[in-house]
Order: sequence, then structure tokens, then C-alpha cells
Amino acid sequence: MTEEEAGLRISGLTRRVGAHTILDDITLNLDAGEMLILVGPSGCGKSSLLGVVAGLQPHCSGEIQLDGRRIEGLSPRERDIAMVFQNYALYPHMSVAENIGFGLEMQGWSRARREARVLEVAKLLQLQALLARKPAQLSGGQRQRVAMGRALARQPRLFLFDEPLSNLDAQLRAEMRSEIKLLHQRLGRSAIYVTHDQTEAMTLGQRIAVMKDGRVQQLGTPQTVYQRPANLFVAQFLASPPMNLLPARLEPEGEFTLMLRGAGSMSWRPDALPRRERLLGRPLLLGWRAESVGVASNGPALSLRAPVLLVEPTGVDSLVQLQLGEHRLHWRCAGWPTLRPGDVVTLSLPLAELLVFDAETGERL
Repeated sequence: MTEEEAGLRISGLTRRVGAHTILDDITLNLDAGEMLILVGPSGCGKSSLLGVVAGLQPHCSGEIQLDGRRIEGLSPRERDIAMVFQNYALYPHMSVAENIGFGLEMQGWSRARREARVLEVAKLLQLQALLARKPAQLSGGQRQRVAMGRALARQPRLFLFDEPLSNLDAQLRAEMRSEIKLLHQRLGRSAIYVTHDQTEAMTLGQRIAVMKDGRVQQLGTPQTVYQRPANLFVAQFLASPPMNLLPARLEPEGEFTLMLRGAGSMSWRPDALPRRERLLGRPLLLGWRAESVGVASNGPALSLRAPVLLVEPTGVDSLVQLQLGEHRLHWRCAGWPTLRPGDVVTLSLPLAELLVFDAETGERL
């Protein structure tokens, strides 16, 4: 097997149910040892894609290769893929040890070999003290570790994670997220991880595939997808709090006319505007992420005055909402600002952090 053949190769994958297209010509490559994140809203097709790769759902067309072998015509058992589900899917009448070792028993492993492997996985996941317990005696995080242990025990070619942390509380999610990333670093196995959570998407994978309506909108590293989103959907989906968006048009003379609803219009002439010819004659949306907004700027910036609507301290920083006519602006600032609702703030929106979108197509220009 060559280096090019290792990993997962998905080409032209399509799935339809009646007249509804669930997956629309999906093409993705997953390198050996890579963790790829599938992220998008409910119903975008990310879990369906996992189901087709695992052999649990049919598809209409396309090819799937795993380590150089075509697998789309194989049964789920023949594909050598392990899946970790949102609902744990543990056998309630079995102990932790029996749950972890069940797949090995089905593969015909001897009892001694099976017990040794279960103990090895239990140590890796810190489950040694729980091996005799039943699932009902475990916490949510412990159950999820058992579900992961059952997948790890088989040493498959590919792991599929289908929103495994969505049933956990916030603190436990953060802990389990770190455990999954550490496990992946230790094991170096290929994995696809499905989530709708921005933090999981940004922190877990080497690359992110953002999906919408059965299509991949953008594929890239977390930094690339966040800093250079392909379109407005990607920019808004990977934004917490929401992105600041202001409607505008670019005049031939080189200045933006901001058409602010409920606040009149204003002009802004930035210096050295790149790709100016692409912006002329289009309805535009100017976008800034909340953390790029400030009260001072070292370079060219748009200045706006707006009253404070809400201050939300989060500990290390604070989220400030301001109301500019009908437009809600978001500013992430350090520490605990001494601001109250009604205070007027002059915000600086730097040109260097500006994202420009076509207001009709959503394309980033």
C-alpha cells in the first residue's frame, strides 16, 4: 500500500431518499492518522455521511476507499470500522469489561487474549476500577469512555465519532474533548468526528469540513476556515458570538456607503482596499468578528459610535452588545469593562480584519 492509498478516499458520494438529496456529490480525502471534523447544522448530512461510510445507510453513487481497498460494497463487519455513538449504545446487562470485549469475542479472540486487551484499553481510559460495574452504575462521562473503549479494543482502520459528547454537561464535555484529542495523539488512527459544536470543531481536528444541505461548503485547517471562510454561511456558523455584519456598497470613487437600517447612511473611505474591482456594483455585507473589534486601532479602521445594550462577563473576557439602529454589534473585550447599558462607545473596526461578502450569493469577495 502506497502513502497515497493510505487513509480514506471518498469520491462523488451521493445519497437520496425519494426526491430529497441527503448527500450531494461528496468528495473528501482523509490522510492516514488524521482526524477530520464534520461540522454543520442539524440535517446537513454529516451523520448520514458517517452512516454511508460505516455501511449502515445505502448510497446512490460514488466510491469509498479505505487504505486502498474499495469498501462501499462490503457489509459493515467487513469494513473494519468502529463507531462511537451519541447514545453510548452499551449493553445494559453486561459489565464494563464485557462491553469493551464484546467485539473481540465476536471476532473469535481467545478469552486470555481478550482479557489482556480489555485491561490494556481500560488503563488507557482510566476504567480499571469500573470493569465489574454495569452501565447503570456509571456516570455519563464514564459510559462514554466505555463506548470509546469498545471501539478502541478492536484496533480498527478507521474511527467514526457521531456527536459523542452532546449528552454531557459543559464541564464534562470539555474534559472528554481533551481526552479524545489526547487519545488520538497517542494512537494516531484515522478518525472522522461529527459535531455541531464550534469549539469541538476548532479544537479537535487537523481539518474541518463545513457542511450545509448535503454539500461540503469548505474544507481546510481550523485556522483557514475561521480566518478565510469561503462564504457567509461558513463565517456565521463558526462565529460565537455572531459576526458583525453591515450592509454597504462600494462607490466608484473608492468609498463604502454604509446603508444602516434605522441609523441612516454613512461613508467610509479605506486606504489601499484590495480587490476593489470585484466589489463594485454588488450589494455587500461588511463583516468583523467580535474579537477583532476594539476601541482603538493601530491601522485603518471604521469608527462607529453606538450605545451599550448588554454586558456579559464570562470571566477571562466579556461580551458587549451594542445597538446601532436595527443592527446588533458584538464586541469581545478583555477583563471586566466598567460599562453599563446606555453608555455610548466608539468602536474601531479594523480594515485588516474586514471580511466582505456578496449580500445576494454569500460568496466571500
